[in-house]
Amino acid sequence: MSGLSPYLPLELDSTDGYRLLKDYISMVKQNMRMLILTIPGERMMDPDFGVGLRQYLFELDSTFPYGEIEAAIRKQVRRYLPYIEIRNIGFTSFDRNAAIANNSIRLRIEYRIIPLEAFDAVEISESAS
Repeated sequence: MSGLSPYLPLELDSTDGYRLLKDYISMVKQNMRMLILTIPGERMMDPDFGVGLRQYLFELDSTFPYGEIEAAIRKQVRRYLPYIEIRNIGFTSFDRNAAIANNSIRLRIEYRIIPLEAFDAVEISESAS
C-alpha cells in the first residue's frame, strides 16, 4: 500500500514497513501539530519554522502570553500552511482552569482545509513535567 506521508513519530507497520498517513485530513493535522510543537531554530535549513509552544510553559500564569502565542500560530500557518484557514484558537491553562496543573496548557485550533472544503481541529496538551 502507499501513503501520503509517514506517521510521526515513526512506527513500524507490518503492511507498509512504517505506518503511513493515507488521507489528507490526517496529514494536515500532523503538519499542524509539527508546526505548533517545533521550536524556531530546531528545523535544519529553516530556522524560522515553528511556534515552539513548550517555550511558553514557564511564563507566569498571570501574564501568560496568549495573544503572543495566537499571533505566532496565525503567522506560521499563513507562511507554512497557506491551504489552512484558522477559524478559532482556544486555550485552557492553570489560570483559566484550576483542574490543570501549573506549567501546563491545552490548545485547540479549529480550521478549514481550503482545497478540500473540510473542517477539522487539532488539540495539543503540553506540560513542563
